[in-house]
Formats: sequence, C-alpha cells, structure tokens
Amino acid sequence: MKKKTKRKIVFILISKFGWLLILMLGKLSSVKLIGRKYWKQLKREHAPFIYLIWHGRILLPIFIHRGEKIAAMVSLHDDGEMIAQTLHRLGYKTVRGSSTRGGKEAFYEMVDLLKKGGTGAIMPDGPRGPRHKLKSGALYLALQTDAYLLPFTFSSKRKIQFSSWDRFNLITPFSKAVAIYGKPIKVPKNLSKKDLVKFRQKVEQIMIQYERQADEYFKK
Repeated sequence: MKKKTKRKIVFILISKFGWLLILMLGKLSSVKLIGRKYWKQLKREHAPFIYLIWHGRILLPIFIHRGEKIAAMVSLHDDGEMIAQTLHRLGYKTVRGSSTRGGKEAFYEMVDLLKKGGTGAIMPDGPRGPRHKLKSGALYLALQTDAYLLPFTFSSKRKIQFSSWDRFNLITPFSKAVAIYGKPIKVPKNLSKKDLVKFRQKVEQIMIQYERQADEYFKK
C-alpha cells in the first residue's frame, strides 16, 4: 500500500472515530485530579485563561473538559485537521492557525474570543515541534487579553508512547491516570524583549516540571 494511501486511511479513521476512542479511554480510566483548585478559582472569579498543554499530552485534557466550548488553537496542517474534527465532536471550538501558517489571523480571533469571556487552549510546542519548546505566541496572547496561562498535563500508569516528534501518550484501557493543573501564570506587563525571552523559558521549564511530576506519580 502506498504511503499516501495509508495516510489518507489514517486521516479518515482518526477524523471519524478519534473522538470515540478518547471517550472510551477516558471513561475506562481511573483519573485523579491534582491542582483542580486552581481551575476552580479561575472559573469562580470569571478570569480569562488559556490552557497550556504540550502536544503529546492532549488526550486526557480533551476528555476531562469536553463539552465546555473551549476554543483550541489548532494548526491548518493535515494533523491539525484530524485534531479539529475530533475536538468539534467533543464540544470544542477551534481557531485555525499556527506559528507556521495562518498564525496572525488565529491570534486575533483568539484575542476576540478571550475578550468576550471565552476560554482558550494552546499546544505551545505545536504544530510540529520541537518538543517541549514553548513558542512565545501564548505569552503575547495572554498579554493582549490580560489572561492567565494555566499549565495542564497528565500521565498514566499504563500507556503507549509513540515515537512521533511529540512522544504522544495514549492511555491503555482500565489504567490509572493523574491529571495535574498547574498554578495560574500571569505574564508581567512592560517586559523588555530580553526579559520576555527569560520569562518564556521559565514558563517552559514550569510545564516540563509538571509533566515530570505527572510521570513520577506512578513510580512511587
């Protein structure tokens, strides 16, 4: 079978049935939530915020917050189209664009949505990596809308980790899992370009640390 034909078949299967797989795996998992108080606080205060989720750790967050009409920024690439169709079926909105294509339009669409009281979600190392390298767009978006950044990640006791660039994590059925909400991050205003770079690196390390914490949860 030709590579192009294989890719087309995978695209159709994930686009049509990916949402069912997420629902099944989520419902068959035993999930412990850590740091949920941070999410509750932001909701209680009606504060604008943006979920920050590494590309390889999106499965469980998608399941947990399905049906909440969160606006996820998704690339215009083929992989992004698969994710977008899955998200729509699970009750999300999507804003289409990324750092490599359609980013400016997506940025201002997300600004408008957040200013109207919506909630956003960004995979800051997407659409194609490098893995765990946070792009600065999320920080500029938070500054423009006075929104908090909310790190969010997960891990599971039994999982399949793909060899893709993002090391995508797939929970296996009936596994225990942990989802961690990080402390909300406010991007300071009037940072110099140099200080903004340092702050971006700081947020990047915070997200990596939360992922490490999730992975180590089942090693105790």
